[in-house]
Amino acid sequence: MTCRKGCGACCIAISISSPIPGMPDGKKAGERCIHLDEKYGCRIHGRADYPQVCRELRPDHEMCGETREEALAYLEELERLTAPG
Repeated sequence: MTCRKGCGACCIAISISSPIPGMPDGKKAGERCIHLDEKYGCRIHGRADYPQVCRELRPDHEMCGETREEALAYLEELERLTAPG
């Protein structure tokens, strides 16, 4: 499966604890990555400084669902279930 054009759910919903270019402390769940453009595409995808965690995240039907909204809901729930404390 390939990423759905215009989705960007993983660039918003998930937390990233490792540094991202321009976001040295990573990002919180629900925070929009600064590299997500207005059409929900990643401005740094494929570049040498593209974060490893993003490189390793693979889209699949369970995570992505049929729509951007389904992907956001799934990832938000996953974040809630795996949050510390």
